[in-house]
Amino acid sequence: MKQFTYTITDALGIHARPAGQLAKLAKTFPDTAATITKGERTVKLNQLMLLMGLGVKTGDEVTITTEGPAEDEAYAQLLEFFQKTL
Repeated sequence: MKQFTYTITDALGIHARPAGQLAKLAKTFPDTAATITKGERTVKLNQLMLLMGLGVKTGDEVTITTEGPAEDEAYAQLLEFFQKTL
């Protein structure tokens, strides 16, 4: 299992476009679980509606966790996505 914590800097937080991109990216690793945690709630990144339901705003701190056979690659791609997009 690998994880990183990230503070959202995008002015709109995780809104529809980046949420859709995150879900799509997570689905490219079908054998590896990728989750996002905000506060006490954790959801899978490939579940778009639940991801948007977290209501992640600017300044919120989230934790991304990857676990499975491709966790290293998923971790690297998700970290890059967050740093470039959110």
